[in-house]
Amino acid sequence: MAQTKTVSATAMKRAPRTLAGSVPVTVDDGRAQVLAHYEAALRLMQEGKYDKAHAAFDKMLAAGAGDLADRVRMYINACVQQVSKGKTHFISNEEQYDYAVSLLNDGHYEDAREQFQSILKQNDKADYAFYGLAVLASMTGDSHTCLEHLTEAIRQNPRNRIQARSDSDFQDMADDPRFTELLYPEV
Repeated sequence: MAQTKTVSATAMKRAPRTLAGSVPVTVDDGRAQVLAHYEAALRLMQEGKYDKAHAAFDKMLAAGAGDLADRVRMYINACVQQVSKGKTHFISNEEQYDYAVSLLNDGHYEDAREQFQSILKQNDKADYAFYGLAVLASMTGDSHTCLEHLTEAIRQNPRNRIQARSDSDFQDMADDPRFTELLYPEV
């Protein structure tokens, strides 16, 4: 007669799972979470978002990266190098504006937005930065934001009205009656 072996419930909980019946794999929620954060930080690096990746890796180190700590430190150093290499310094806001326009023309909309907003943080009277944000909004199909920024650009410098009338970057706004009213208030 064969003996049967009884397994308690706690023994079943502690038993490791196996993949393909041979290699034991223990499920550890903490480890899975660390790996998920690590992969997310790597994705940020691959997307060129080095500031965000750096912050994510720092957070991992603070929370305890375990055996990944050395790799995390290496990636932090790489992020710091990329950020410092990628920093551009401008002599004037106008030079920064030219750079933002080049980003806009190359389709780097978020980077251009950051540059325009950076100009406005330094000088909230920079009508040309409002104008650039209006162009950006027009190009990305955000008519409401376009009108807000263009209105402010014109309020600060009425010559922006004349420029906007012939600016092909506003072609998507041409059928909007609010846009026409803004550019031709005398009609």
